[in-house]
Amino acid sequence: MTPADRTDTVHLRAFTEGDLPFLDRLCTDPDALGEFEWPGFGDPRARRKRWEADGYISADSTAVAIARADNTVVGIATWKPRGFPSGVTYEIGVGVVPEHRSQGVGTAAQRLLVDYLLDHTTANRIEALTNGGNLAEQKALERLGFRQEGVMRGRSFQHGNYVDVLVYGLLRAEYRPATA
Repeated sequence: MTPADRTDTVHLRAFTEGDLPFLDRLCTDPDALGEFEWPGFGDPRARRKRWEADGYISADSTAVAIARADNTVVGIATWKPRGFPSGVTYEIGVGVVPEHRSQGVGTAAQRLLVDYLLDHTTANRIEALTNGGNLAEQKALERLGFRQEGVMRGRSFQHGNYVDVLVYGLLRAEYRPATA
C-alpha cells in the first residue's frame, strides 16, 4: 500500500456545529476548494441553513467531513444517488483544502467513501466527474480502479472559459470481485 492509499491518515464523519467555520470557508475563500472546484462566492448562511435542516445528510445528497486523526477537518466528501432505480448509482466528490493537498488525503478519503457506499448501500456503480485539467484527481480515481468512460465537452464554465468534464466509473464487481 502506498502512502497515498493509506486510509488510516483520515476518517469520514458527520459535520458538527463546530465545523461551521470550515463550511463558511468553502463559500468565501476562492482557494479553499481549488482552481477546479471554485463555484464563485456563496452565501455562508445557506450552508448553515442546510446544516441546521439535516446536518448535510439526506436521501438526496450527503456531505461529510474529511478529518485527520486529531479530528481537524481538512476537506469535504459528498455523494448523491443518480438515475433510476435509486440506490444503484452514486456520484461522489471530494475536496481538500490547500494546506492538506498532495499528502494522499484525497485518495484516502475517496477509498473510504467507496468502501462506505459498497458496505452500506446497494450501490453497483460509483461515478465521479472531474475537470479535464484536474490531473491529480484523475490519477487518484485511477489508483482506486475507476475508469474514464467519457468526456462531456464544454460542460463546465471556469475562469471565463468552457471546459470539458471527464466521467469516471467504478463497478462493484471491479472493486470487490469476490462479492459481486
